Amino acid sequence: MSAPAVSERVLPTLNVDGSRNWIRPKPAIGPWWRRRRIVAYLLMVVFFAIPQITVRGLPAVLLDIPRRQFTILGTTFIPTDTLLLMLLLGSCLIAIFLFSALFGRVWCGWACPQTVYMEFLFRPFERLLEGGRSGSALLDRDRKRFHPRRLLKYAVYLVLSLFLAHTFLAYFVGVRALEQWVRLSPYQHPTPFIVMAVTTTLIFLDFAWFREQTCLIACPYGRWQSALLDSQSTIVAYDFTRGEPRMRGMANRAAGAGDCIECGACVLTCPTGIDIRDGLQMECIHCTQCMDACDAIMAKVGQPTGLIRYASRDTLAGRPKQLLRPRVVVYPAAFTLFFGGFLFALETREAADITILRSGSVPFMLEADSSVTNQVRVKIANRSRTDHRYVIMVLGVDGGRVIAPESPLAVPAGAQRTTSVFVVLPRSAFPDGQHNITVHITDGDDFTGDFPFNLLGPSGRNGATP
Repeated sequence: MSAPAVSERVLPTLNVDGSRNWIRPKPAIGPWWRRRRIVAYLLMVVFFAIPQITVRGLPAVLLDIPRRQFTILGTTFIPTDTLLLMLLLGSCLIAIFLFSALFGRVWCGWACPQTVYMEFLFRPFERLLEGGRSGSALLDRDRKRFHPRRLLKYAVYLVLSLFLAHTFLAYFVGVRALEQWVRLSPYQHPTPFIVMAVTTTLIFLDFAWFREQTCLIACPYGRWQSALLDSQSTIVAYDFTRGEPRMRGMANRAAGAGDCIECGACVLTCPTGIDIRDGLQMECIHCTQCMDACDAIMAKVGQPTGLIRYASRDTLAGRPKQLLRPRVVVYPAAFTLFFGGFLFALETREAADITILRSGSVPFMLEADSSVTNQVRVKIANRSRTDHRYVIMVLGVDGGRVIAPESPLAVPAGAQRTTSVFVVLPRSAFPDGQHNITVHITDGDDFTGDFPFNLLGPSGRNGATP
């Protein structure tokens, strides 16, 4: 059985015969485009500058995954800060929901790195090197993948990808480590070199090959619209009431014809290749290019601008604007709860996180002189911004002795270390097979704490081991 014939394109990036439809949008230079360009270049500067900035002597952002430490704005989060990270990520997720409910896909059109770098870094070089939109379309039509102009474009793309990859990895390894990677030979650090090569390749393929397909296929944000938006959300929308019925050109227009003149400028400039006049679509990233293109055409034909504009579906349908609705009440309340909880937990957390553990091999050791030795492991995570030396003492060991090879224990700021303390007690100290002690830890400045702990030993009054 053969597949049914397709009379029109199913996806913007797919031709009827199943081949790739390369989208080469024509830039619509207008007020919204200029605003987006300013925002895009500011975001690029921020992205490049953040790894170079330090706050309280620490990187502004460092996501050190191997050491399981995240440093954000001078505050270091360690594995025991799971609650803090959960509250912070929850706050960010709710903020995205709130902005989507209010302003639609403003993130996609104005701040997403895929849009920012594609539209204001890579595509400008493409138009410059391939002869504009018409030159790129000609190379696509003739299938000249290895034309000198296209090869030159790919060379420039590779350089840009290298720069972006190095900057991106600086968020995870730090600027100093990155400088060493660049200066050393790949033979001296093969693993970092492979990581850098893979990251560069992925960025290059994203902007040279996948392009808008990253938004249409890989990114789930467009599919979330059905749950995140409502009829009152502000979106980039076509005014059906004013534009319909459409009629091509301005000459001999029939009575009652809409303002849309079927010029196709909105489709020609769309970076995802859709027709905004078909209504709200998953592929629309709300980049406002169609707004600038349509306004320019309306000005030329003497019609009012705003045929495509920021509006809600209810507004276009003539229904009143509702300032209060369930999601704009629930989302801010949830954000306040999560972010307020994050700030409270951050301000009230201890300067150090202490974990007391017993030996992982045997619960206790019975010595030749009938004394009992317990190995107590003490893990100290220094959450403060300065290095500290922690004194470890054990209370409740009358008649016994304590061996603490590393007391005080030096723990750098934002780091954690583990040491062992050996408690030796006579066998008679364990009448029920247990003996309670208190581990007292202090740095003499920011932190002091007492931690009850239960030692194990031979049980029974006669000291027999069960």
